[in-house]
Amino acid sequence: MNQSSQQNNSGLIAVMLVDDQQIIRQGLKTLLELEDDICIVGDADNGETALALLGQLQRTGQLPAVVLMDMRMPVMDGVAATGAIATQYPAIQVLVLTTFDDDELIAQAMAVGAKGYLLKDTPSEELAQAIRSVAKGYSQFGPGILEKMLSGQQQPAAEVPEGFDELTPREKEVLRLMGTGANNREIAEALFLSEGTVKNHVTRVLGRLGLRDRTQAALLAIKLSAKLSP
Repeated sequence: MNQSSQQNNSGLIAVMLVDDQQIIRQGLKTLLELEDDICIVGDADNGETALALLGQLQRTGQLPAVVLMDMRMPVMDGVAATGAIATQYPAIQVLVLTTFDDDELIAQAMAVGAKGYLLKDTPSEELAQAIRSVAKGYSQFGPGILEKMLSGQQQPAAEVPEGFDELTPREKEVLRLMGTGANNREIAEALFLSEGTVKNHVTRVLGRLGLRDRTQAALLAIKLSAKLSP
C-alpha cells in the first residue's frame, strides 16, 4: 500500500488505484500522471488496504474523487470494497477497471454503487476521459458493457414511461446516444451541438422520464431501441 506524495491540488482530479498487481498500479500511475488534470493520491493491493488508506487520506484531507477498482483481488475483492466505499464515502465515485467482462460481476459492481465499468484494454486517453466524466457524477461504460448487463435475460416488453411521448425528436436522439454509452462531448459531436446544449437536453430527458441518472437513461434507451431508431 503506497501513498503518493502528490497533493490533491485545486483543479486536479484526485484518483486512487486499487489492484492486486503492482505492475498494473505502477503502469496506471505513470500513464495517468501524464494528464495535466489528474493526480494519483494513493494505491492499494486489495479492498481492505484500500479502506485503510482512505481512512488515512480522510484525516489529511486528501480523499480521492475517483477510485479505480479491480474486481478479483485477495483478502477483500472489488465488489465488497466498492460497497464499503459507497456506504462510508458516498462522495467518492468508483470506476471499475478489470480484465473481466463477466455478466455477474458487472451486475454486482453496479448494484453496490460503481459508477462505471471499463476493461483494462481501454486506451489511456479513453480511461482519462472516463475518469473526468465519473468525477462529474456521470456513469461510464466500456463498449458493449451496457448491452451485456441486459444480455442472457429474457426481457419483457419494455414499458414506455410516462413522459416519453413528450420528448422532442432531438431529446430522443440524445437518449438514443446515451444508450450507446456516449458522454456529452461525444453526443455533441454526433449531433453538431454544443456540450452545454446537450447537457440541457440530458437534464430535460431525465426530468420528463422520471429517471435518477444517466445509467437508468442508458438502460431504458437500450430497451426502447426500436422506438429510438433514427
